[in-house]
Amino acid sequence: MLAPNDIEELQGKNSRYAVVVGVAKRARQIAEEAEANKEILVDKTVSLAIKDFKAGDCTLFVSHDED
Repeated sequence: MLAPNDIEELQGKNSRYAVVVGVAKRARQIAEEAEANKEILVDKTVSLAIKDFKAGDCTLFVSHDED
């Protein structure tokens, strides 16, 4: 689960919603990659996703389409 401190660290100029959605998408990618490679994950995927964002391996891209 995302702790409020994690959200605030990752938030920057983005909304809390964008951070939560971005971390959730990355967590799903990690889970899918692990399943495809038949790996067993010890840590939870959300924790791994947060680490990726904090390390700078992933960044948030927020589209501002007004359609």
